[in-house]
Amino acid sequence: MKWKGFTVLLAAVLALSACGKAEQEPDKKPHHESSQSQKDNHSTMKHEDSGEIPAGLKKAERPTYAAGSQVKIKTGHMPGMKGATATIVGAYDTMAYAVSYDPTTGGARVKNHKWIIQEELRDAGDKEQKPGDRVTLEADHMEGMKGAKAIIDSAKQTTVYMIDYKPTDGGKEVKNHKWVTDDELSPVQ
Repeated sequence: MKWKGFTVLLAAVLALSACGKAEQEPDKKPHHESSQSQKDNHSTMKHEDSGEIPAGLKKAERPTYAAGSQVKIKTGHMPGMKGATATIVGAYDTMAYAVSYDPTTGGARVKNHKWIIQEELRDAGDKEQKPGDRVTLEADHMEGMKGAKAIIDSAKQTTVYMIDYKPTDGGKEVKNHKWVTDDELSPVQ
């Protein structure tokens, strides 16, 4: 009888210690790697309602989608984004970059973050960057982004859009999200 009680007590202690350990270990996956890491990083995304654009950014002369247009989002930069209906706030012609960087606040390296634009790179001027170039970010989309050293993963001349959308996962409406590109949007059917 004593052994049975001891065995039950030991099993309970082991189960509780395993649960406590699992809750203490932080998610160490990089940004955009999985839906779980996207949810974790989504809370650090800055959705500035001001709609302020970087100095020198020029409005697109003939964008595919004009300001005020309704579009469907085909990409999933953040949870609840893919499949959401959005309203175009502004359209701008620029170079768009996917970058990997180590946040200034510490934590896991963010890989292939889309998008940083030419006007959000420190001291870049008009010099277009290419994959492998090292840059400093002026963008402040996420905690630890501004001032971070980054590597350009890809670059393309395109129209970028600032959009408002209601996430498909029931989250709060996102205002002035920066940035999505032409190929990440489609007309509302």
